Amino acid sequence: MRCPIADVRGSLERFGPDRCTTAGATVGEAEARSWCRALAWGHYENFSVLSSIVPVALRDDFGAVYAFCRWADDLGDEIGDRTRSLELLGWWRDELKACFAGEPRHPVMVALAPTVRRHQLPFDLFDRLIRAFELDQTKTRYETWDEVLDYCRDSADPVGRLVLMMLGEPRTEELFALSDRLCTALQLTNHWQDIRRDVTERDRIYLPQQLIREAKIDDFERRLKETIALGHGCDPAFFGEARSLVRTLVTRTWPLYEEGEKLFVRIAPRSRALVWLLAAGGARTLRQIELWNCETVLHRPHLTKASKLWLVMKAWWIGKRSGRAAAVHGPSGHVPAGGAA
Repeated sequence: MRCPIADVRGSLERFGPDRCTTAGATVGEAEARSWCRALAWGHYENFSVLSSIVPVALRDDFGAVYAFCRWADDLGDEIGDRTRSLELLGWWRDELKACFAGEPRHPVMVALAPTVRRHQLPFDLFDRLIRAFELDQTKTRYETWDEVLDYCRDSADPVGRLVLMMLGEPRTEELFALSDRLCTALQLTNHWQDIRRDVTERDRIYLPQQLIREAKIDDFERRLKETIALGHGCDPAFFGEARSLVRTLVTRTWPLYEEGEKLFVRIAPRSRALVWLLAAGGARTLRQIELWNCETVLHRPHLTKASKLWLVMKAWWIGKRSGRAAAVHGPSGHVPAGGAA
């Protein structure tokens, strides 16, 4: 199915500022939700959200939330002009406000409006995602580990909370805190995986400057960029130093997965397969980074189609079992406290 809102830059002429009011008025709810579902299903990299593990009754809702996130992300990353991106993200917030006021205009918001009503989703979670993409336009270097975690609280954690809400899980701080751990771990994994892409495509470095100094890596940024440009180490010592740094970051990330895995024994059996799959893709990617000897300056470890299929099949099995033994083992192989051995 052709999805006219899939290419955000190409769609701005038709669905952008000063145009989406008229365009939105001509797009009905059913068509808008169909478009968002097609957009979601068209991104295979998001296999965990788009697979058959998502309950049929929730697929339009997941598609609408995904489309909102995709548009916000692309408005921040794919425009090529940070000032213009900030303007467009401000416009996207205005469209979100119109959606929550019951007057959606943009097709994505037309699709999102019934999802918001059905699950009573809060404005703040969507707004936090926009704030994270706005921050990306003004902050491209991070001084400390805690600064990176703060970024993840807006860029990743809201998504997990929205997923739990759509699945009908209790809205307790305990469940939200565990979900936050997993989502932060997923975001960090993406940062350590995408070092080269972040530098070359967006001039961003999420590696904490404090840890670089503690590792005693001199002139890190210049050597990083030179290595990427050359396609090989700029000097004999750099790869070893960079791998050691990434290994430190990976080691710091694993406990977040392990803490978050306690979520699996605290949610309803019907939710376990999907939540497990959401976390499993990230945990397996982090393991791949380790298997690559933490060399992510030039290489981007990723899951093969076979690995993704295996994870989906395992999630399907967990969903079928919906039992304690199948649910307590987290995606990293860790057994959460209180789970079966």
